[in-house]
Amino acid sequence: MTFVENVLSVWMLGLCALISLLMLGLALWQRPWQVLLEDSALQHRLMAATIGVMLMWQLRAQAVDWLSLHLMFTALMTLMFKAPLALCINVAINLAMVLIGRTAWELLGVNVLISGVVPAMVMVLVWRLVDRYLPDNLAIFFFVCGFFGSAFATLACGLVTVAIVWLGASDPQVWYVVQDYALFLPLLMPSEGFITGMLLSLLLVYHPHWVATFSSHRYIDTK
Repeated sequence: MTFVENVLSVWMLGLCALISLLMLGLALWQRPWQVLLEDSALQHRLMAATIGVMLMWQLRAQAVDWLSLHLMFTALMTLMFKAPLALCINVAINLAMVLIGRTAWELLGVNVLISGVVPAMVMVLVWRLVDRYLPDNLAIFFFVCGFFGSAFATLACGLVTVAIVWLGASDPQVWYVVQDYALFLPLLMPSEGFITGMLLSLLLVYHPHWVATFSSHRYIDTK
């Protein structure tokens, strides 16, 4: 989900842009390009994932005039490439949306926050929970990270969107409209979870080494 028309106050746009910029700086501070330079196959996978997600973002629905509903795939990108590269992919896709005229440039910061920063942070928390506290079980990784993690990430994005509109809408009438959008959240959560889980299951079966957060030795070889 992303904003397609500006209905937010200037201070809210600036705050979201600042948060997104800080998180992008934190991601770049971890030097994710070093891994890319050392692995040409990873470069190809990242480029293919970026183009694929960008094309999937074109399949969108307009619940309201100023908000677009679509699958984000940020949760899957976080599992595949880890958060720094996943956020870089999201920024690149949002920039592409601006360049082709689908969204206005002033919405870049808030869209990166909603579709990139929030789901990536949620997936990192879910993955850390699975990695540190849950048993080394393939089904647990698959269901908790793939299905439930991505569904929770979608819920978090929706709640953040509602909060942003509630706090920073330039028109009070927008707040009443966003309540209709909130009704779509129970439909977005299972759809994002199902698609992410399905794609993750294919990767774990055929190319588990493509999933950076997954350890074949830990979840398969030692069983």
